[in-house]
Amino acid sequence: MDQHTPHRATATDDAPPLGRLQEVGGRRLMVHRSGSGGPAVVFVSGASAVGLDYLNLHDRVAEFTTSVIYDRAGTGWSDPAELPRTAATAAEELRDLLHAIEVPAPYLLVGHSLGGGYARRFAQLFPDEVAGLLLLEPFHEDWDAYLPEPLQLRKQAADQAAADQQVTDQQVTEQQVTDLPELTEELVEQFRGVLAGYFALWPDPVREVLVERHLSLDWLQSGVLERSNLVGLLDELADGGGTPDVPLIVFTAMGVDPGQAAFMSDRLLREQNAGKRALFAALAASVPRGEHRVLENAGHSWLHVEGEGAVIQAIRDLLDRVDR
Repeated sequence: MDQHTPHRATATDDAPPLGRLQEVGGRRLMVHRSGSGGPAVVFVSGASAVGLDYLNLHDRVAEFTTSVIYDRAGTGWSDPAELPRTAATAAEELRDLLHAIEVPAPYLLVGHSLGGGYARRFAQLFPDEVAGLLLLEPFHEDWDAYLPEPLQLRKQAADQAAADQQVTDQQVTEQQVTDLPELTEELVEQFRGVLAGYFALWPDPVREVLVERHLSLDWLQSGVLERSNLVGLLDELADGGGTPDVPLIVFTAMGVDPGQAAFMSDRLLREQNAGKRALFAALAASVPRGEHRVLENAGHSWLHVEGEGAVIQAIRDLLDRVDR
């Protein structure tokens, strides 16, 4: 088997604790829609995240317009899919889902991390269906040009390829799937406490299930697989065309995630934050109606929780600016 052959991610067979399963293109996708009016706000989650992780934002947005959260195929409660996938595939799937549940365009897309790259790809492919973009530390094709060498994706991929030269294709494949931290009981309990803290205000049935599923091997592997083609996504976004002229706000989070602090030196963390800040400022400046905002006390992975108020304000600001 070639080492670039995608793997099949598994998904749970039971119903999500909130939302429903909508058939799209022969697969069922978890989707939760609330509120009314437009433009609709659509949340595009990061890798290893699912739609219900953004329930705090969803519920608040639904107070003043339509809000949609969902799980991509192969993640969360949606049906299995071959992972990784192209950004175009993810964007087309989202468009088909929104049409299937009869949410009219144009949309205000809120993309986080990898989901930010997918949201921009949606805007490249379907510019007339995008009213605005809110990008929360988005995956971007210029990452390597701004970040220090140890964090550059092409450098990491080249180093990994060199290290794997003497390993058979099948061994590489198995390593990619199982390349996860050893889930000792102590580590599981530590993660459980962190997740429970972030989801503290979620309804009990949703919080409890979310915490356990985030600790499951299936969900952990889906996150690893979904982001295993980042170098290819760099090229796809670079070749996809510019960002359309719509209102845009880009957030940089200057806080440090616990996982980053465990594996990165203070110097590398500072260099990473400086690079991100410059990259996202440049992205905001690349369109006429772009704006860059900085959150000093929020980290990358949980920006939408730690910076909830700032994100909601940005959504309101963008809705005030869109062409209606």
